Formats: sequence, structure tokens, C-alpha cells
Amino acid sequence: MSNEGYHEPIDKLSAETMDMHRAITSLMEELEAVDWYNQRVDAATDPELKKILAHNRDEEKEHAAMVLEWIRRRDPKMDKELRNALFKEGPITGDHHE
Repeated sequence: MSNEGYHEPIDKLSAETMDMHRAITSLMEELEAVDWYNQRVDAATDPELKKILAHNRDEEKEHAAMVLEWIRRRDPKMDKELRNALFKEGPITGDHHE
């Protein structure tokens, strides 16, 4: 297995930390793919190709949501922060802590 992205020796990392690293890396890649597809949709001139690219982009969003949910279920602090920040009305930077 590649150690790309690890900042500490792999033999010092728990299986849980390595799985979380995989998930975070996957989330980053899914969001990057969304960005790339957004650009391709904008740049494409053929309407049918635009629809295909938009469909592919939206699948990447689904993948990102699944990985984020996996992370949330395994990280109690992330779970708390997401519950406090998401799907709320008012300013995003407001105090969401209950």
C-alpha cells in the first residue's frame, strides 16, 4: 500500500486511523471530481454531452455524501459538528451550538 498522504510512519498508525485517512482522501477526490465535472459541463458545447457530464457529476455528489456519512458515524466529534451546522436556517457562521 502506498504511503501517499501519510505524515507519520504507517507502522505507528492504527487500522482505524488508516481507514479514516482512506475515507478523507476519498471524500477529497469525490469533491474534486464534482469540481472537474462542473467545469466540463460549463465548457461542453454539445447539449447531450452536457447532460451526461452533469449526470456523472451528480453521481460523484452521491459518493461524497456516502463517504461523509461513513466518517460521521465513526467520528463522534464530527457527528456533533455536522448535526450542529447542517440543515439549519440563519447565517452559516452563526452559533449553531445548542
